[in-house]
Amino acid sequence: MGVWGVVGDETGVHRVCLPHETGPQTSGEVPAPVIDAARQLHEFFQGRRRDFDVVRSAVRATTFQYDVWNALEQIPFGEVRTYAEVADAVGRPRAMRAVGNANHANPWPILVPCHRVVAKGGLGGYGGGAEVKRFLLNLEGRSL
Repeated sequence: MGVWGVVGDETGVHRVCLPHETGPQTSGEVPAPVIDAARQLHEFFQGRRRDFDVVRSAVRATTFQYDVWNALEQIPFGEVRTYAEVADAVGRPRAMRAVGNANHANPWPILVPCHRVVAKGGLGGYGGGAEVKRFLLNLEGRSL
């Protein structure tokens, strides 16, 4: 599905770049958290990893966004939740659209599995596009 990138420093991973995005070029030694995240993502794409243990740097975000991202991490490998179910999980049952916006703002796709959130009637959106979302769900044994 293309080249994914990892951006970070010694404090942790700042973001994961989707295949259509470009991150800054590396100059010098690659920080350990970036190497670790890249290795774990490689294992995921090879079907050898289901969850992640990556040091992530704090990013500027709202409390609601962090609540949504924490809820996403609770969705098990191979399972999906609807935007409404995630909204319920964060105590904001009418905030389905806000959940979608928080997913779109997620700086760590795959590590924080926003691809596991789907619309009530189907796939729903994804910052990397529908084809990438289907690929990731298929990798986890789901087809939509």
